[in-house]
Amino acid sequence: MKDRSVKVFWRIFKYVWPQWPRLIVVFMTAVVGAILFTLSFMTIGPLLKVMMAEEGLHGWVDRKTCDYKYGLDFYVPDVSDFSAEAEHSIAYYLRVTEVEEGGPAEAAGIRAHDQIIGAGKVLVSDLISGGQRVTAARLLEELALQSAEIGIVVQVRRFDESDGALVVEQINLGGIGEADVVGNVRLALMDHAQRAISFMPRGADKANRQRAVIFIILVMVGVTVVRCGATFCQKYMAEKVVQVAIAGLREDFFAHVMVMPVGFFSSEGTSDTTSRIIGDTAGCGKGVKILLGKALREPLKAIGTLTGAMVISVKLTLIFLCCAPPTIVLLGLLGRKIKRASKRSLVSSALMLGKVQGAITALRVVKVYNRQGHETAAYRTINRQYLRRVLRVAKVQAGTGPLMDVLASVAMSAALLVGVRWIFGASQEIQPSSFFLLLVLLGTTAESIRKASDVWNRIQEANAAAERVFDVIDAAAESEDPDAAGLAPLESDLRFENIVFSYPGSDAVMLKGVNLTVKAGQTIAVVGPNGSGKTTLVNLIPRFYDADSGSIFIDGHDIRRATLKSLRSQISMVTQNVVTFNDTIAANIGYGKGDATREEIIDAARRSFAHEFIEPLPDGYETVIGEQGSGFSGGQLQRIVIARAVLKDPSILIFDEAMSQVDADSEAKIHDALSGLMQNRTCFVIAHRFSTVISADTIVVLDEGQIQARGTHEDLVKTCPLYQSLYETQLITLQ
Repeated sequence: MKDRSVKVFWRIFKYVWPQWPRLIVVFMTAVVGAILFTLSFMTIGPLLKVMMAEEGLHGWVDRKTCDYKYGLDFYVPDVSDFSAEAEHSIAYYLRVTEVEEGGPAEAAGIRAHDQIIGAGKVLVSDLISGGQRVTAARLLEELALQSAEIGIVVQVRRFDESDGALVVEQINLGGIGEADVVGNVRLALMDHAQRAISFMPRGADKANRQRAVIFIILVMVGVTVVRCGATFCQKYMAEKVVQVAIAGLREDFFAHVMVMPVGFFSSEGTSDTTSRIIGDTAGCGKGVKILLGKALREPLKAIGTLTGAMVISVKLTLIFLCCAPPTIVLLGLLGRKIKRASKRSLVSSALMLGKVQGAITALRVVKVYNRQGHETAAYRTINRQYLRRVLRVAKVQAGTGPLMDVLASVAMSAALLVGVRWIFGASQEIQPSSFFLLLVLLGTTAESIRKASDVWNRIQEANAAAERVFDVIDAAAESEDPDAAGLAPLESDLRFENIVFSYPGSDAVMLKGVNLTVKAGQTIAVVGPNGSGKTTLVNLIPRFYDADSGSIFIDGHDIRRATLKSLRSQISMVTQNVVTFNDTIAANIGYGKGDATREEIIDAARRSFAHEFIEPLPDGYETVIGEQGSGFSGGQLQRIVIARAVLKDPSILIFDEAMSQVDADSEAKIHDALSGLMQNRTCFVIAHRFSTVISADTIVVLDEGQIQARGTHEDLVKTCPLYQSLYETQLITLQ
């Protein structure tokens, strides 16, 4: 299931990839931001060295240049080393602390603890005593400014390993030659650094150090401004990508819902689908936002600061990274828990939405039966279940950060203990300022990892939401034969042949071998007890459902072999559940005919007797019908809906309790209008009112899914006991 969920979540990127120019901007600005973020911290090193008088800004750049160019690192004396006793033995040579394996210095034979006393143009004449002495800063400058491709002669003083005597050798230190990509990048960076500080005077006096500090601070400010600009661009562009992608996902979701079978919503309910299209798509968007935001930005920052830390000390950085494997394992375990808990919470959220919608829709019924307490208790039960599931997610989320902090603390402590030993050891493998900068970089890396630690958890939450979204999108649409052809309007007859039907997910058979032929232009009234299958029968005509077996034919053509559009284009339907849209009256009447003129809309309203209450309204046909038809009576809304059906001018009319919410006066008017409208049309009428049924050409009596009798009113009253009973108990009482 985990693998499947990841694949489902990645399907969201179908809506992301088309925005590839924006993705490039997001990625590039994230990279620039990470580089500048690292640089802003790396400037702390030179600042500390200058302020602590370890070495000047020029000295730091020269030393790093020598490191990259020759594979040499030197000991830099701190203030305490410049005592009276140490003055003649330290300041005039460079003591080698580390030689890079495979580098030019190792190839030339230079070893750790060697002392370089001369180089290039500043060679000393008396090699043993030192002769004219050259300062360490001058030696660094000479080594650093020498071309990388050209070798340089250096004078090295060392103790002979055999007898311990002090010896001096003159060594030809070769150039770097053909450097790799990393080497070239390093040298290019140092070359730019040399140019950037070339305007500043060399020397470690107080005035020069002050200028260096000011320069470094200005660089930090400039880097921060550019980095913040890149971060703004990255965040905004990522948000734009996410919102555009989720808007496309919602549109596709809604478009698919429109072509799904009615039976899907009968079994799944509408509130769950509503929750998926609003809440779950938003959850998917959060996952994409995490990937294009924190999941991209924080790892890049961590990579940058780790790179900076490795520049200072590879060994200590690797010690810090020892916590990576357990971190990955822990995040995987937490992610699985998050996904399970998130999916359950989404289901509870959908149930809660359904409860709210149902209770508000039925608020009048709730109040009149004094069931407020019952509904509140039912809602409380669902809400508490949702709360428990959300808290499970919150518990895992809350525990992720502290666990990451513990692992980072252990790793930092290990690196710190080793580093302290190196600082105070005899060889002093790392300088105090460099070690401090290393701690800052590693601490920043740990913080970036901690910020990114919930990324996997958030992705798993988005996985759960994506599964629910794509479960609907992947659900089968209404079936249409691949070779379906257009169906001409009904001219001859409509025939039900051996129809057997049961609702999806139900074992109860609603229609049992129904056979019925309706001639074009006839009006058929369908009557029967509640649950006999009346509405089910007429719902098969526009193929809201397909029969389990048997077929429906229009002019001899099986409707399952016809396109849905051509079938439904010749059908109008008015049901007892009045359906209007939150739009103008004109738009509601013209809903079934997109190109209807205002004159046609008014004419349809006149024929349904709706014009008489629409015209006096302040905004007339531009009056907006509110949500759930607020502002209009049931009878008025029903007449608007009938006008909609009239305007379509269909071949087949279906009235399912269409008069149920119409008062007696309106019923009489509509009955007269429908008498003319039904002429030369095939009409199916389901009604309990005598006036509607009695005028039908044929009355079909249904009971328990089977046709018990058919005929005219006069015939059935005489021959069908069930019809007689319905007439006496229902029809006649509603006259």
